[in-house]
Amino acid sequence: MAEQKERNVNAGLLTIILPGILIAATGVGAGDLATASFAGSHLGTGILWAVIIGSIFKFVLTEGLARWQLATGKTFLEGMAAYVGPVFGCLFLPYLLLWTFFVGSALMSACGVTLHAIFPVFADASQAKIVFGITCSLLGLVMVLIGGFRLFEKIMAACIALMFVTVLLTAAILWPGVGEVAQGLVIPKIPDAEGQGMTWTVALIGGVGGTLTILCYGYWIREKGRNSVDDIRVCRIDLSVGYLLTAIFGVAMVIIGSTVELEGKGAGLLVALADKLQEPLGATGRWIFLVGAFGAVFSSLLGVWQAVPYLFADFWRLFFRQTESSVIDVSAWPYRVYLFAIALLPMLGLLMSFQEVQKLYAIIGAAFLPLLAIALLFLNGRRAWVAGYINRWLSISLLVVMIVFFGGMAVTKWFVL
Repeated sequence: MAEQKERNVNAGLLTIILPGILIAATGVGAGDLATASFAGSHLGTGILWAVIIGSIFKFVLTEGLARWQLATGKTFLEGMAAYVGPVFGCLFLPYLLLWTFFVGSALMSACGVTLHAIFPVFADASQAKIVFGITCSLLGLVMVLIGGFRLFEKIMAACIALMFVTVLLTAAILWPGVGEVAQGLVIPKIPDAEGQGMTWTVALIGGVGGTLTILCYGYWIREKGRNSVDDIRVCRIDLSVGYLLTAIFGVAMVIIGSTVELEGKGAGLLVALADKLQEPLGATGRWIFLVGAFGAVFSSLLGVWQAVPYLFADFWRLFFRQTESSVIDVSAWPYRVYLFAIALLPMLGLLMSFQEVQKLYAIIGAAFLPLLAIALLFLNGRRAWVAGYINRWLSISLLVVMIVFFGGMAVTKWFVL
């Protein structure tokens, strides 16, 4: 009886925290594994503070989205369609399409180079990236089509456990010392890195914990039956756990990246990382790290494949069909068409440099964050819409900081890339 009660408690806890872990893992795979390791390689542990800032930013944004949806019963897209109108639709759809292409390409590339490092059956790393990347994309497509949300949860849970255990163990073995890590966490600085320091800092903050994918949290909590303001507290607990794990994972990846130099390796960048880790980890440790790395990037791919079609289906319903029902039918053609599009069209991006795709994906994603912050100041700032769940001073302050930070980065760096 006691064992059964303990299992029920554990199952209840997992039910509470799972959507937050899903949203964090969907962003953490591509954003942290590649971008954080590149940033660590170029900038060292001095950039660890950016991981913490990125995780706090994403928590504030996702909590605001959940609070809006649970207080009003409307998704973020429904709110923007109702109160901003067609102007929002004209801006959001092109951005969604552009983001989808670069993110899809980055995820396929990350899966491809990681699998090549595990199974080096191709002499050419670029060819391996393409073959393995396409295979992973099609596998994710099939899983989403036949398994639905329940299978998706189970596969993601296995991938998440695998990636956290292996990456944290690797970082512990390569631990540079408490003093160095503490300094990187609490003293903000941006190393020059041949003029690329600011770019990689923006990419790291933008990539950690996801960008556009945080909008998908609203659809996942609906799948879990969270539909009222009584669930806001549960969502805050859920998101706190998810983004705490995101921060820990991001810090671990920067530490790992800081131990090696990654430069000019094209599609073989992650292979080079694994090869250089073999000296401190050994051949078995290298292989285990790569398995965990694959768990990270494939969980991100699977999360994007499953969730982003929700956004297109919701957008189509609001701006083209203009129907009242807010239920997203995953068997209907808008969801299915976008699922196939995200799994197939970004394959063209596999012909690009892996590092450049990762950087473009992270920077394009980061451009979304200040716009989302502005939208949440607007939507959650009116008591008539969200009653007693309006933005408080802390949320307002952090949202304004995000707008200023990313706006300043855009003015000083993005437009000269």
